Amino acid sequence: MACRIRSDAFVVRVKRRSRKAAGTRSDEMPRYLISFEKGAMDHVTQEEIPEVGRAAHAVCQEAKDAGVFVFAGGLGYDDGDVEHAVVATDGMVADGPYPENRELIGGVAIVDVPTREAALEWAAKFAVACRCAQDLRKFMDDPDAITA
Repeated sequence: MACRIRSDAFVVRVKRRSRKAAGTRSDEMPRYLISFEKGAMDHVTQEEIPEVGRAAHAVCQEAKDAGVFVFAGGLGYDDGDVEHAVVATDGMVADGPYPENRELIGGVAIVDVPTREAALEWAAKFAVACRCAQDLRKFMDDPDAITA
């Protein structure tokens, strides 16, 4: 089945959703991926989940207000509706990756900040909110990439 959303409409929509605070970002600023591994929050009880969610959303809102928020979201693995797939270089599609066999990402946030130190500060805020350690990685620069 073909996708019913035009790709150019999607890109425009993504660009328009970006809310930059005046004077806080530039096209030269690096972007950082903040993530945690699947299972890193397994110690959080069911009763604590709503508070963790509120805390994580508050950090996202703080990042939006600061003009550094690009994207954030969790990845589901325990939900029966989640489908996994690996697409090989020859186009073959296989089921997987298998959550029980691989180290997988449980959630991500992307921030657009001037320095690694600033990215580490945001990673620390997410670590406190999510109650788990966060991995920080800088995106490689690609001048031809479409940016939001």
